[in-house]
Amino acid sequence: MADTGLAPSQAREDGALTRVARVMETLRERIAARALAAGARVPSIRAMGEQLGVSKSTVVEAYERLVAQGVLVARRGSGFFVAGHAPPLALAALGPRLDREIDPLWLTRQSLEADPNALRPGCGWLPPSWLPHDAVRRALRSLARDPRAPLAEYATPFGSPALRQQLAWRLAQHGVEAAPEQIVLTDGGTQALDFVCRFLLEPGDTVLVDDPCYFNFQALLRAHRTRVASVPYTPAGPDIAAFERALIEHRPRLYVTNSAIHNPTGASLSPTVAHRLLKLAEEHDLLIVEDDIFADFETEPAPRLAAFDGLSRVVTIGSFSKTMSAAVRCGFIAARADWCEALVDLKLAVSFGNGEVAADLVHRLLVDGTYRRHLDALRARLADAMGETLRRLAALGITAWTQPQAGLFVWARLPDGLDAAQVAREALAHGVVLAPGNVFSVAHSAGDFLRFNVSQCNRPKVYDTLQRAMERSALTA
Repeated sequence: MADTGLAPSQAREDGALTRVARVMETLRERIAARALAAGARVPSIRAMGEQLGVSKSTVVEAYERLVAQGVLVARRGSGFFVAGHAPPLALAALGPRLDREIDPLWLTRQSLEADPNALRPGCGWLPPSWLPHDAVRRALRSLARDPRAPLAEYATPFGSPALRQQLAWRLAQHGVEAAPEQIVLTDGGTQALDFVCRFLLEPGDTVLVDDPCYFNFQALLRAHRTRVASVPYTPAGPDIAAFERALIEHRPRLYVTNSAIHNPTGASLSPTVAHRLLKLAEEHDLLIVEDDIFADFETEPAPRLAAFDGLSRVVTIGSFSKTMSAAVRCGFIAARADWCEALVDLKLAVSFGNGEVAADLVHRLLVDGTYRRHLDALRARLADAMGETLRRLAALGITAWTQPQAGLFVWARLPDGLDAAQVAREALAHGVVLAPGNVFSVAHSAGDFLRFNVSQCNRPKVYDTLQRAMERSALTA
């Protein structure tokens, strides 16, 4: 909690912030989230009292304390104003305050900063031993020996023409017709989504996401100062009735989703839902970002919104971080032709280009057949891991929400209404990083769910620790 200027005995009554401290905390959060900029007039004493259901004298005391702390300044006859300059942007201060166990940024940090010996069944990537290290090393050696290799120059604005040609062919395998001139290379999928958000959104716009959805969508959208609304996800795609209600109620500018191997549920979009969704998008002038980062895990291609739509109101993004190497940052945006010049200008303004060495390396692995052979073996290995994980979870009474046809993830419900955040807390204390459901749920409606990465679940300790964590959580429930 931020410093309120109150002694501990004053700051809490029956475990809750006092009324004065609550007013102070509310203003601090709005300033930290930049809803109130430096020099902005804060709500009047009357308005703030009505907003928070407190007396005017309570607001006056809170404002005076904030003046004494240098947070506000008082101007006679004008009211109270935010003092000084805006503080640095703190993403954790945007939106409601979350317990660390269900904070999207915290889960990412847990997974990335955990002890090397920790187990990570809650993370979103393959174990290093599952990735084509030897092939990447060979490609790097070949690149270093090639006198024509781009080792010292900036990339062309759109990125490697050879790789974009290859990506155009690969997209066509999923029915997405995109000329190389409609493809812009980026340094990974997250940067691709960031560029698209910069291009299409203004602060205050509403963005629609699935519930549950990939947790970093929420964090990135928070960084762009957008409002986030969510729609329940089903095994066939978003709940269409709820989707239509959300379009009417929130009037979103953008919808961000995975059509194939949805994260975290592992489900895939059905053709029927895809057609109905695109019809609603047209009726309500909605734009869509289709994050296709898991495309190469598929054994049978699922429908793509971009294929049905022809890249008219759908933008596709993707990368090779999940399947080739997280250290080789190479992603792309495929979009309508009349947007691409402006997207490239934005890319140059923000990053001055993408990594040409990474793009050349990816291209070499695509064209010599190495990547295709790696994927064939990887899909078979994942299918085995999926079956084993589902079996082991069922033995613990954990129920899969759907039976994924491919990919990394199982979205599963704990037995007896156990709190997934509490189970994750217990497991973390014993070196196992889990992913509790409410990290993925904007509505916080997945409190008894966990997401499991089957490639990271092949150690007995995962299930032993999980069982003990569930038992301890049941005792404290």
